[in-house]
Amino acid sequence: MTNILLAGTVALAIFTQSFSGFGFALVSMPIITPVLGLKVSAPLVALLGGTAEIMLIAYFRESLTFQEMGRLIFASLVGAMVGVSALRCVPERILLPLLGITLVGYVLYSWLHFKLSEMRSPWWAYLLGGLSGALGGVYNTSGPPVIIYGHARRRSPNQFKGNLQGFFFINNIFVLVGHAINGNFTPQVWQSYLYSLPALALGIAGGLFLGKRVSSERFRQVILAMLFLLGLRLLWIF
Repeated sequence: MTNILLAGTVALAIFTQSFSGFGFALVSMPIITPVLGLKVSAPLVALLGGTAEIMLIAYFRESLTFQEMGRLIFASLVGAMVGVSALRCVPERILLPLLGITLVGYVLYSWLHFKLSEMRSPWWAYLLGGLSGALGGVYNTSGPPVIIYGHARRRSPNQFKGNLQGFFFINNIFVLVGHAINGNFTPQVWQSYLYSLPALALGIAGGLFLGKRVSSERFRQVILAMLFLLGLRLLWIF
């Protein structure tokens, strides 16, 4: 039953990422973490996410630019190392509720359509990039701070999605290195990774196929509602 849940979750999560440009860790981490534990889920999702990003960044390469990404990437490197270290030192009963707060906060930000002023100062990139790296190191959920930054920079949809894939790809490399240094790639992680690869490929194919044919906004709202409920579940249980 655990393997079936894992495969189904990976397929749904990468379908979301392929379809909307983000969401793999946001969907997968809250579902599999209560089953496998945070110390297995975090490196596993990082491995699967890195594998998927290689394919997705090739698909979205025409929209990818690295302008203005330097500060975010540098700050995320520092934040990722802090986050991965915290994974070994901080109990799950503290980290998991924080993940719930992160999910609920991100969904509320999306639903309430906050209009942020344009973030012109370079310090915003350092602040949100560092926070993104830390969240990626602990939960593999580096997306929310960078998504907020992208909206506040008033970028076009194509630039936004392309740069997001580039950031995730590079940030995930930092996270993988951190997990390797800290010895988080256990035999259980590798076994779960190999088992999940067929589901990963299926989800990518489905997401890219339907992404051209179905309204991404409608599907995104369904995912946001699910993330909101999952975030509340983490808060209530832990």
